[in-house]
Amino acid sequence: MERGKKLYQSECLACHQADGKGVSRLAPTLVKTPWVLGDKKVLIDIVLNGVSGLEVEGEYFYNPMPDHSRLTDKEIADVLTFVRNSFGNKASVVSAEEVKQRRLAKKK
Repeated sequence: MERGKKLYQSECLACHQADGKGVSRLAPTLVKTPWVLGDKKVLIDIVLNGVSGLEVEGEYFYNPMPDHSRLTDKEIADVLTFVRNSFGNKASVVSAEEVKQRRLAKKK
């Protein structure tokens, strides 16, 4: 969790904020949303590929989130595990192997 927290602070905090609640119309909340607590594959793909045009809890976000594919599988797993278990969230961990599999699927 500590490695994930440090990565969150350097990679995610500016947009998603210290409390994970994001910024209206800029960056969506990470608090108890299906994007964070749901299918890990979707969340991993967002981090690997970036995203634009996302609807979260009835609010639309068109500000593009860049891909973070430059991060290692372990780094992505750590930061997503941190997000899925912070800000009042409780969800299973993300493994480096799961990230690796999504990265490989992207290349096909």
